[in-house]
Amino acid sequence: MPHLHAQTPQAGTAAPSEAMSQGEVIRIDRSAGRLTIKHGPLKNIGMDAMTMVFRVKDPAMLEQVKPGDKINFVAEKPNGQLTVTRLERQE
Repeated sequence: MPHLHAQTPQAGTAAPSEAMSQGEVIRIDRSAGRLTIKHGPLKNIGMDAMTMVFRVKDPAMLEQVKPGDKINFVAEKPNGQLTVTRLERQE
């Protein structure tokens, strides 16, 4: 009889790919702490695909990517400002 293992997400973590959007880094503005991203739909905040500027939650994120990189990211609107809160470069 096969074993079935239930997998439950850890408390406080988002579901991996469902919560993340895909995009491409167009420009990095380190002095302002911003990324320009050409992205697909941002379902979690109801935004269509477009190219726009985002703040980053942590300036160290700007060192993880370069223009042309394909990324997976989570954007949120804390205090009404679009902010990348999670960022992963696609391999």
